[in-house]
This record gives sequence, structure tokens and C-alpha cells, in this order.
Amino acid sequence: MLAVSAIRKHYGGVDALAGAGLELAPGEVHALLGENGAGKSTLVKVIAGLVQPDSGLLELDGLPVRFAGPRDARAKGVAIVSQELSLFGDLDLLGNLFVDEQPRRWGLLDREAMTRLARPVLAELGLGELPLDVPLERFTLAEQQLVEICRALLGDPQVLIMDEPTSALPQAAVLRLQAVLRRITARGVAVLYVSHFLEEATAMADRITVLRDGRNVLSGVPAHEITIQNLVAAMLGAAAPMVTGRRPVSTPDRPQPGSEQHRRAQLRLEGVTVPGELDSVSLLAGAGEVVGLAGLEGAGHTAVLDLLWGRRRPSSGSVELPGGRSRPESMSQAVAAAVAYIPSDRKRLGLMLDADVASNIVSVSWLAQRRGGRWLSPRRMSAVAGRYVTQLRIRGGVHDPASSLSGGNQQKVVLAKWLEAGPELILLDDPTRGVDIAAKFEVHTIIRRLAADGRVVLICSTDLAELAYVCDRVIVLYRGTVRGELSGAALTEHVLLNAINTGVV
Repeated sequence: MLAVSAIRKHYGGVDALAGAGLELAPGEVHALLGENGAGKSTLVKVIAGLVQPDSGLLELDGLPVRFAGPRDARAKGVAIVSQELSLFGDLDLLGNLFVDEQPRRWGLLDREAMTRLARPVLAELGLGELPLDVPLERFTLAEQQLVEICRALLGDPQVLIMDEPTSALPQAAVLRLQAVLRRITARGVAVLYVSHFLEEATAMADRITVLRDGRNVLSGVPAHEITIQNLVAAMLGAAAPMVTGRRPVSTPDRPQPGSEQHRRAQLRLEGVTVPGELDSVSLLAGAGEVVGLAGLEGAGHTAVLDLLWGRRRPSSGSVELPGGRSRPESMSQAVAAAVAYIPSDRKRLGLMLDADVASNIVSVSWLAQRRGGRWLSPRRMSAVAGRYVTQLRIRGGVHDPASSLSGGNQQKVVLAKWLEAGPELILLDDPTRGVDIAAKFEVHTIIRRLAADGRVVLICSTDLAELAYVCDRVIVLYRGTVRGELSGAALTEHVLLNAINTGVV
């Protein structure tokens, strides 16, 4: 269906692609893997018409083709679902589905025709009951990602590129998407599937291509012939870290349970109710431990983070933050109470993309504490940022715009920003969403270090394997209530999956 060969793309002195390529066959799911900076995103943008290659060849149905832009690619049957959503929050759901091609009657938008076209595809993705006239910003991130997929499918593409389509989806939605992909490929559509979830990619793909440093290291290998360990080795080469297995039961120098430091740094919720979201929730988290909150979409786990970040107010119950502080009434009060929040949507909620790395890192501490007086000198900003660039191994200079960094390095800048503010309670919402396996390992190491330094760490994640790996214990929420917790040998991905779906722990 599509053949891409010897693609080269240079940015300044950097080879983003150095002869990469792949072939997509009708009716197959072809996974494209590689760590951040390997060239995946650039190759996808070339195929989708978003970037023009310096050299190389694209063939569609056996004929050479050159896309003038994404609209031209879509017209020729190549559609893309990007990780970074290209939706309009103020526009209603139906309007978002027909941004490019809008059915008209007598010169006016034909919403009846739009609805007739959209409903079957929405139903196929499990969105058939969503209201079509509600602004998209009112839907969850998972629902928005499925809307993006729906919009691509409405164009009836021959080639469908899916760039991290499940990064914001709960497990139930991932399984539904897998079934939808099988129906799509049964119609002869070729799917290029880009993902950082290796288990998911191997389960979903027919063949796999791996890039490293802009080159192919594996090309079209049948998925059933390769192991996760082989994929990690191919992606990272000799530098492949150990990213499987369980974390240590205890970490040296952590505050010990029952000690004065442990008691002082406790987070305590007692009988907290947020109408429609939480029902008499009680939990305790102490210094030195990483506590996970797990549940299906809407189970209440992310509502706990919102409550502690000042975005939700309880109708009853009590909240005590580390150090004996009271519950924040707003996000600014949360910052003043030494609470840090690392969001899942780092580009929209975590970073100033047009600002440089230094400005991002010092932003919260400067606003909260006015360090160094009213103004912070560029020299001091650079010195502070440089320390974190070295400490967290951020691949980028302090004066580089945040938008120029890879996903994993952007996430480390978000972490650095909050570390500089000196938090005692750290809230993490999908902290490794959309980052590669090496960056994920580094972020997990940072999280462990934060706990070892005596901070309280709460983490929500759609990646159950991540929760099982990085957490000391995981509290399971189901329909707004706490159903129990898992720790030790019982804390596994499979046990978690059963618990969040059944509410039985």
C-alpha cells in the first residue's frame, strides 16, 4: 500500500532521519518503535505530508508520490491521528469531526448529514451516546483522543497513521480500540502504529520496525518472532537499562514509619466526599513512599489529585497536607502549601513551550517565593536551570525553547520546575505519558529519589505496569469509593487490572 525508502531529513547539523524507511501492506498493523529522538515523529510527519524530506522516495499503490501538505496527503488517502490533539475546545463535538470537509445544503452547514455520517463511526468507538452539541473541552482527555480517531476514520483512509493513540486511554478503551483496528484492517486499510507501550504494540501489530538514530535497526519483523527484551536492545543498543522487574521493598535513608519525620509529612484524607466524584474517601500517605491511585475513567482517582491541587472542593470530610497544612482552596494556595502537580498534558498544562528551558524551570519558584527580589537575573536563571539539566540529564541547553525538546526531556523540565519550588507533596498524573522507554526509566528513578528525600508522592497512571513497578502500594478506587489497596507480591499489573474493573481487591 505504502513504501517509504531512504528518507533523509536534516535539521541544522542533526540528522533526524538518515536513510529510514518501511513498507505497509493492506490489511496490516505495522508498529513503528524507537526511543525519543530516534526519528519516529519525523518519519511519520514525512508520510503524513507535514514535513518535506531532503531526499528519499514515497510510493503509494506502487506509484511515486510527493505530498504538498497534510491536506494533500488526506486527499490521497493518508490520514494521521497525532498524539498531540488537533481539536478545538470551544467547538462542539460534531463541528470537530468535520473541520476540513463540511456537508452543506443550500449553502448552509448540513448538521443532519454530519450527524448521519458521524453516528456509526462514533458508535464503533464506543462514543455513540455522547452529545454532539457540547463543546469538546467538557469531555475527558480519553474521549477527546477517541474523537480525534473518529475524525480520521470519517475520511475513509487507505493508510491510517496512529501516533501514540492510547497514551491517554484507560485499559477498557484500549481494548475497544484494538477491536476497532481489527475491523479497519479487515477492510484492507494499512495502519502504521506508533507507541511507547511495547507490550501493547507487540500484541496489536502484525509486523514491527524499529528506528535508532534515524536509521532502521529492525525492518518489518513479524511481531510473534520478537521478544520485549529484543525490542529494548534494538531501541537502545548497548545502553539498554533494566526496565522490568519490581522496585526494592525499601529504599535506604527513607523516613521510617512511626518516626517523627514520617508523622510530620503525612497526607491524610478522612471521609472526603465530592458530589458525583468521591464518596467518603479516606487514605493515608507518608513520607518516603510512592502511593498509587488506580481506577477506571471516572473512578475518582484523578479527582483526588484535583482536590489536593485546589481544583475540587469537598462537601464533607477533612484533608490534612504534609506539615499539618490545611486543604488548598485554589491552585495558587496549593503552590504556597508546597504542593506540586505534574499533569498528563505537559504541553498544554505543564510548560511554556515558546519559553526557554531556564525560564520554565525557575517559573514556579520565582512566582511563589520571589527569590532574589522582584527580578531574577538571566545569569542566576541559567545557573539554576543548568544544575537541573545536569542532575536530571536533560538533553537540551538552558536557552533552548521547551518546544524543541523530546517528550521525555520536556517531562524532566516539568519535574525540574517543581523540584526547584521545594514541594513536600508531589502529585503525578500519568507522568510518563508519551515518553520512550529510556526516559520512562529515568523518570521512575527521579520519583523514587523524591520519596527517598522524605516527600509524599501520589501517582495516577493509565499504565498499570508502571503503577506495579514504581509504587510501594496502590489504592484502588471504584465508582468514587476506596475498595482496598495492593502491595508486595500482590501488586502486579494483572491483579490491578482485575481490581479496577471489578472493584474487588
